[in-house]
Amino acid sequence: MNANPPYVSGLSRTFTDAVEALAYATEIYHANIAYLQDAFEHFVRGETPSHKVFACYPYVALDLDHNSQVDTRLSYGFVAKPARYSTTLTQPDIFVRYFLQQFEQLLKNHQKPLEIGVSYRPIPIHFAFQNGMYVEGGLTPERIVLLHEIFSVPDLADVNDSIANDTFVPVQEEEHPLSLFTAPRVDYSLQRLRHYTGTDPIDFQSFVIFTNYQFYVDEFVRQGQDLIDDERRRGDRAYSQMVVPEVKIGATGQASFAQMPAYHLKRADGRGITMINIGVGPSNARNISDHVAVLRPDAWIMLGHCAGLRNTQKLGDYVLAHAYVRDDHALDEEVPLWVPIPALAEIQRAIEMAVGQETGHAGYGLKSVMRTGTVVSTDNRNWEISDHKKLVERFSQSRAIALDMESAVIAANGYRFRVPYGTLLCVSDRPMHGEIKLPGMATSFYQKQVNQHLLIGLRAIDHLREHGLDTLHSRKLRSFRETAFR
Repeated sequence: MNANPPYVSGLSRTFTDAVEALAYATEIYHANIAYLQDAFEHFVRGETPSHKVFACYPYVALDLDHNSQVDTRLSYGFVAKPARYSTTLTQPDIFVRYFLQQFEQLLKNHQKPLEIGVSYRPIPIHFAFQNGMYVEGGLTPERIVLLHEIFSVPDLADVNDSIANDTFVPVQEEEHPLSLFTAPRVDYSLQRLRHYTGTDPIDFQSFVIFTNYQFYVDEFVRQGQDLIDDERRRGDRAYSQMVVPEVKIGATGQASFAQMPAYHLKRADGRGITMINIGVGPSNARNISDHVAVLRPDAWIMLGHCAGLRNTQKLGDYVLAHAYVRDDHALDEEVPLWVPIPALAEIQRAIEMAVGQETGHAGYGLKSVMRTGTVVSTDNRNWEISDHKKLVERFSQSRAIALDMESAVIAANGYRFRVPYGTLLCVSDRPMHGEIKLPGMATSFYQKQVNQHLLIGLRAIDHLREHGLDTLHSRKLRSFRETAFR
């Protein structure tokens, strides 16, 4: 076993071609990962190296010594002022299209070479195996202690969201960040995604639908197969495959399912659709969106059910959220309540257009099946039995028209992580007006309404994709200290 990895810190090269730059970063990454894996195999066989075993992530950096004139309409792909900017990179096979796009934008907008090299950030041994392998498995307690002495292990100080939260301020001489996430933060989330969704991150597509009911997933799989069989879609526009979660059989013979299963309707260009059944509650919504964000999706949309709060609403009516009352408390520290979560016009228009096309209503007539307004998201599953007088007062003061448990979290995390977001809910009960969701009624309602609701979501994504991602990724979500990478 070699004492040093094949690529060590200090080895750097400059590039004016994005493809060549990414190829060198990929070479560094794969070589250093192979070194760690080989060292670990020796360790498992009982060999104990006489030295600390570590290898580091590749990095990309840009040195800007003067102000650049860039297109002021851009939402990403440039840095704000002269300084040295850098970020660590990981999993280039998953992020090849993303990295190439970011590299190309930097080279185009600043006309300065990119520096690719080996960082001083060690790759934790747990992240050298991206297949979900439990590295401590099979080791004795003594070898586990030794493992932590010999190899680098995950450090939570490296996986925080201070850049994304806009709380990170570089000290003097410190390099400015190029991306919202460091490589260890990305690797951590990739491992979590495998665990929670039962699928490989490489299968995730750039448009994501979150839902809270299995009915939607079943319909997504059915409609997805129809889209795969649609011969009118050719080339990159064609849906090619539906990837479903792995079902594991335990020692007792019982099937084990992923907690938040993901289903991927894939396209060759990666711009297909991923649907995730996040279950019920704001905690789940935050958990999964925290991790999906590192994949840098083009947009995510919440499709689910809600309680209608107005007596003019009917079961089956749609609610297009344009504001949120965040009564879920899931992101109060990261996104304080005084931060507005604005509706994004690009998403709103796409959803409204899709509702019109699928329902056959247009213009003023659309108001008969859809209402645009404020959605309350709560962490109280039994909100209906709270003080009725206070509920009515709060809902009236906020002008709320619907209530659920997940939408505000999905929107707030979209805002926080600069992922375009939207919400279209369907009224499935009206507890304040005597229509309570009961098992028999719910099943009948779901079977009737889910098909159309999902078709609206799919059509809205088609519209977003076909009308240009430059428009979708607008400047609305940029902070004062925004990173160059989208």
